Formats: sequence, structure tokens, C-alpha cells
Amino acid sequence: MTSLNHYLSEKRSAVLAREALIDAGNAGPTALAARVSAEGRSGVRRIRIRDHQVISDSPPDFAGYNLGPSSPELQLGVLGSCVTHIFLIQAAHRQVPIDSLEVEVTGKIDPRGGRAGHEQIPIWPHDIGYVVHLDSPAPEAEVKALFEAVEASCPILNLLKNPQTIRAEIKHNRTEAQDARAGAEDVIA
Repeated sequence: MTSLNHYLSEKRSAVLAREALIDAGNAGPTALAARVSAEGRSGVRRIRIRDHQVISDSPPDFAGYNLGPSSPELQLGVLGSCVTHIFLIQAAHRQVPIDSLEVEVTGKIDPRGGRAGHEQIPIWPHDIGYVVHLDSPAPEAEVKALFEAVEASCPILNLLKNPQTIRAEIKHNRTEAQDARAGAEDVIA
């Protein structure tokens, strides 16, 4: 198994350069964007972010083809990815050696959520937790400080702990097929 310490030295250089830009006033907000489309006969969701694509799908019991993780599963993966990345950033910044790092994220989603007789069950992923598996020769106090720094600065972890209002709108484009159906309904009525 290869240690992460060589990577952490490269990461430290990048972290310090980024902090210098911020301190000099040469860094500001970054616009984030994702575009998701439902595709063809399968209904899989293609997520496009910058030059990358991820496929999201449902399991067969929910009319999916199991071609990719579901949205709730992706959310847990995003949390794990962010916690892992912030561990690397903070370890590089604090010069805490890491031999290996793995974050295990778990949660539940209940299809009964919100239905009659189950109104108390959330419709969203819940009982979310994560366990960090960290191999490091660092003293316990350094690891504890590292963990606290990650908890304080992980953007996705803090988004989930402190949700915000999300703006939403719908832009409805009426298609020819819809116009034809509407015309047929008018004739039938």
C-alpha cells in the first residue's frame, strides 16, 4: 500500500498557493453549475459538471436499470468525497502525515416516508453518519485537531448540517405532441 504522504506534500504547495491568493485579495466566489437530463427510454439521469459526466439511475424495483447510483446514494458519496478531500487539505496544511484514509458514509431512506400512517418518517435521506478510517503516525492530539478542523470547514458536511433556502423555477416549453393531445382533448370534449 502506498502512503498518501507524497501526495500531501504536493497538496500542501497547492493549499499554500491558494491561501496566498485569498490573502492577497485575488480570489473570490466560484460559480458552480450542474446540468441533469433524463435520457430516452431508460430514464437514467446524466449529470454534467464542467467536462465530466456521471450517470444516476434507480434500482429495478423503482423502474430503473441499476446503471448507476441513485440520487440519495450519490449524496452520501458526495459527502464522503468532500470529507475525504477536506481531510487531505487540512492534513497537508497542518503537516499531519497520513498513510491511508477512507471515509465510510451510511444513511437510510424509507419509501414509506410521508405516506399515510408514516408521516413522521422523513422522505429524505436520514440517520446519516460517517466513520473516518485513518492510518497515521501522528499523535492523538494532532488527529483530534485535524478532525475538528475538517468538521468546521467541510462545505458539504456544513451544507447538510445547516441547510439553506433553494431557489426554484420551472420553464415549461409546450411541445408539438402536447399541442396535438390538447387539440384532440378539445375535440373529445
